[in-house]
Amino acid sequence: MSEVDWLSHLLQIITVTGQLEVRCAYGAPWRIAWSRAAANEIPYHVVVKGRAIFEDPESKTAQELVSGDIVLLPHGAAHALHDGSGQTPIRTHESLGSAGWMLSENDSQGEQLDLLCGRFFVAPPHDRLIRNYLPTTLVARSMDGHAEEEIESASNQLASLVGLMRTESAGNRAGGRAILNALSSALFTLVLRAASQSGKAPEGLLALAGHPRLAPAIAAMFADPARPWKLPDLADLCGMSRATFMRQFQDKLGRSALDLLTDLRMSLAANELKKPAISTEAVAETVGYQSVSAFRHVFAERMGMTPGEWRRLAHKGE
Repeated sequence: MSEVDWLSHLLQIITVTGQLEVRCAYGAPWRIAWSRAAANEIPYHVVVKGRAIFEDPESKTAQELVSGDIVLLPHGAAHALHDGSGQTPIRTHESLGSAGWMLSENDSQGEQLDLLCGRFFVAPPHDRLIRNYLPTTLVARSMDGHAEEEIESASNQLASLVGLMRTESAGNRAGGRAILNALSSALFTLVLRAASQSGKAPEGLLALAGHPRLAPAIAAMFADPARPWKLPDLADLCGMSRATFMRQFQDKLGRSALDLLTDLRMSLAANELKKPAISTEAVAETVGYQSVSAFRHVFAERMGMTPGEWRRLAHKGE
């Protein structure tokens, strides 16, 4: 794994699994609404064909999605999708698809929509990393560009992935459900890659990772979080003064470099504490703390429980 591959390092710390749940085949007028998701769930929607208005009641904003658009809600916010006509939606009827997901249809001949809806599951306590460092809504555009430079773009890879998901969800073949769930997990990674490459990420980790001057610091912290990083070291990697580095980092991320480093270390520690043979002292040292009492204090402050409590909870869960 290359040192600059922050995303693979992140996904080694956090386990994300995906699941397709509903395929919607509607004619206008239609409307679907979702209530707030559980803390460790991230809803997603893929517009396979047609268009949809995505409505975020919290920010009171609406956005048009078209074929190939993917929307993720990293904070699990309540939201709605509709056809934009404002007319009373036609009644839907549901049937269970062979691969375990639901097919939801209406009998309208209006403008047609084909939509895949599912959820990503983030193993706790890592859901807090996602909420702290990703925006509330993430929209990725996939497109079928055929120009040479487009072939390798993340948006083009997304288009291929969406095509595969469409084929698998339409068919009735052996292994369909397993393949769809595996494609869902890949979808999460590709959406994050596309967003960090698009230059349009408003703030948070994706804006930082896509920032050419700050990216070296992110890569270094993700590659070796336990290293005793000092701000001047990280600023040097970016060719900046300490003050400029701190200001730009805070502007893009909304948090300090030390905040991010501490959160990474605590997530790593949570993974290590699941191993029964490793003492808390050894875990503290593994994630870069010389003092076990300092480690216990920071862990409790960030995770809302002591290392011992987390260990017991994790073992109970397993």
